[in-house]
Amino acid sequence: MNSNKIKVLVVDDSALIRSVMKEIINREKDMECVGAAPDPLVAREMIKALNPDVLTLDVEMPKMDGLDFLERLMRLRPMPVLMVSTLTERGSDITFRALALGAVDFVSKPKLDIARGMEEYASQITDKIRAAALARVHKPHLATALDIEKRYSADAILPSLAGRYSSTEKLIIIGASTGGTEAIKEVLTRLPADVPGILVTQHMPENFTKSFADRLDSLCKISVKEAEHNERILPGHAYIAPGHSHLLLKRSGANYVTELNQGPPVNRHRPSVDVLFRSAANVAGANALGIILTGMGKDGAQGLLEMKQAGSHTIAQDEESCIVFGMPKEAIQMGGACEVLPLQGIARHALEYLATHSGKGNRV
Repeated sequence: MNSNKIKVLVVDDSALIRSVMKEIINREKDMECVGAAPDPLVAREMIKALNPDVLTLDVEMPKMDGLDFLERLMRLRPMPVLMVSTLTERGSDITFRALALGAVDFVSKPKLDIARGMEEYASQITDKIRAAALARVHKPHLATALDIEKRYSADAILPSLAGRYSSTEKLIIIGASTGGTEAIKEVLTRLPADVPGILVTQHMPENFTKSFADRLDSLCKISVKEAEHNERILPGHAYIAPGHSHLLLKRSGANYVTELNQGPPVNRHRPSVDVLFRSAANVAGANALGIILTGMGKDGAQGLLEMKQAGSHTIAQDEESCIVFGMPKEAIQMGGACEVLPLQGIARHALEYLATHSGKGNRV
């Protein structure tokens, strides 16, 4: 056993999934599957014996409910947990509850032809294991950004514009990835019903974004929904990018509206935060307030800088409160953040900033 490798314990009641996951993990030079358990009771003993760095945990497990096991684990022995979830409405609901209990992230288990499907998910699985190994779980430790190879830039979706519209209507633009579901909830639940319209891109599969929006809608004073194409953006409403499309801001006459775009992934993501942020820089400029939250990689860093350069006020989540200090760190290093704030203070600060800058439109 190589002590420099990330030690991964796989917990899944499917022998096929355990086998495929083990093969995917052991192909990587920087990680090793040190064990595979068919249920939480076996897993509990293996955790004691093997001391893994990361646990992958099936959402629905025999003998002990996966959520019960996760809750006990995070209370007694906090460690990075990556949930393996089915692409179903029930699966997504359980997954969000797992993230609320402290799981770092999740990967979606394909419905059909599982062996081939898991192979197609291999890079996503291994990327998320690496991010989980760096994540903060209840006790702070130094986390460094995991750089994701840049395959495309936002140029593939839309150009950056020099000329911009003039308006006074304010907007809040939010981007997040790993750890973002709870971070977004923390921000949105603190906002009043009359807050300016909000656009949100969270890296997430399409089968989960509607459930995520519905869950937030049940918790927030504002209305939250999965974004649709060509919707007018209203105050007191938040629009979540659907997992199948980039979400962009555009104008239709005097109104801000949504645009969905199924162009190529940007920074390996669709939806991409860079695409949303660039569209906000192009269309809203100083009327937009940009927020970049916890996440792996650097998607959104360039876009936040473009927002700042266009006159937007920009906020990055600080390292101490991030699950993974990747995206905010990149944005800060590029000079894209006007301010760096702890998660719990972002909503209040955003509201104070908007209150003191109301009526000051884009100077073009």
